[in-house]
Amino acid sequence: MQNLTARLRSHLEEIARDRDPYFATQGHFYVQQYIREQFSQYGTVESHAFQVGRKTHYNWILNLPGQQKKPPILIGAHYDAVPNSPGADDNATGVAVLLEMAKAFSEKSARYPIRLIAFDLEEIFTQSDTFGNTQYAISLNGEPLRLMIALEMLGYCNHERNSQRYPAGLEKFYPDQGNFIALIGNIPTVPDLIRLSRSIRQSQVGCEWLPAGMRGKIVPDTRRGDHAAFWDRGYRALMVTDTANLRNPHYHRSSDRIETLDFDFLTRVCQGLISAIQAL
Repeated sequence: MQNLTARLRSHLEEIARDRDPYFATQGHFYVQQYIREQFSQYGTVESHAFQVGRKTHYNWILNLPGQQKKPPILIGAHYDAVPNSPGADDNATGVAVLLEMAKAFSEKSARYPIRLIAFDLEEIFTQSDTFGNTQYAISLNGEPLRLMIALEMLGYCNHERNSQRYPAGLEKFYPDQGNFIALIGNIPTVPDLIRLSRSIRQSQVGCEWLPAGMRGKIVPDTRRGDHAAFWDRGYRALMVTDTANLRNPHYHRSSDRIETLDFDFLTRVCQGLISAIQAL
């Protein structure tokens, strides 16, 4: 566990920096290349290019074989950040875990093939068809997936009472301490939500799950991640999250820094996810 914590911290030290693709282009390019180099240790890295205005953006893709020839499990995390924020939790933590999944699934294959994708432009505030996740989901053109998993903020934890907030009504059903990881999926993922949450809890980290009907439109907060583009195209998809601004006071701020993260929590989440996905 200590080695995994050290590797996660090392990734975060490279990724957590100003990296908005328009106002911090140097940092954005640096993180792009860091992800590409890390992925390249485990196989051939593919690029999925898409155009927004005059600028070309890239999603980075690594395919890892599974024990069986079946539709892949797609796991993604966005690597861009909002302007003037190092984005340590949002979403350097998601990318760090994605990179550790590359290592883990190259050393021990899951039953299903694994497709890891680092998405660009999740944070852009324009029409959604410019998002890297949407552009990639469109490019699949109906290709079957076993499951899509979006990693969206995984490292903030608060054990104090009343540290966790919810969209109206949900507070009656979930803990008031912000010390769990949440799984939010569309209705077809309910069996996976149950199996994944059970496996994650074996890593000694709390895990709660929520099924979101009508592609998340009943509770709009459930759509805030790379998974929503896949919901909209009929895929089974879920988001793994520490619930963002419903818990983390540094969300989209310059204070979203490495020192605010709980590395024991992040490490256990990473361990739990890897074990859970290998068990699917």
